[in-house]
Amino acid sequence: MLKKQQMAPAFSLLNAEKSEISLADFKGKKNVVLYFYPRDDTPGCTLEAKEFSELVAEFSRLNTVVIGVSKDSCKSHQSFIDKYNLNIELLADTEGELCERYGVWQEKTKKEVTKMVIIRSTFIIDKKGKLASVEYGTASSGHAALVLEKIKKL
Repeated sequence: MLKKQQMAPAFSLLNAEKSEISLADFKGKKNVVLYFYPRDDTPGCTLEAKEFSELVAEFSRLNTVVIGVSKDSCKSHQSFIDKYNLNIELLADTEGELCERYGVWQEKTKKEVTKMVIIRSTFIIDKKGKLASVEYGTASSGHAALVLEKIKKL
């Protein structure tokens, strides 16, 4: 698992519009909130995405971009964005490589069934590319506002 003050693992993935987005695009320019979520259009994931979207202007004023990541396809992300009028970037990690690098692809047991899932997690990456905050196992409700407060303290 990653720790605060480590350099953030690099990434370069396609967004909903099939444009490549890289961590390097923001280095020296913007902070990045990189949050991982299990699946598009599920109750908790929808709530979290909507809350981040509602606060995107405040994040932007603080020179911060919000990026969500799941293993869903670009097409699924676009449908999710359209359905809920989301205004954040969603990246398609269909092979799960970024999930692995950030340590969010973990084993979970539910009702005596063990399987691999994305653990809802959020990373704040400062303009230098360092991890300013690392949170594994976050809640969906109210999380965006808590992340915004952390950004204000950077």
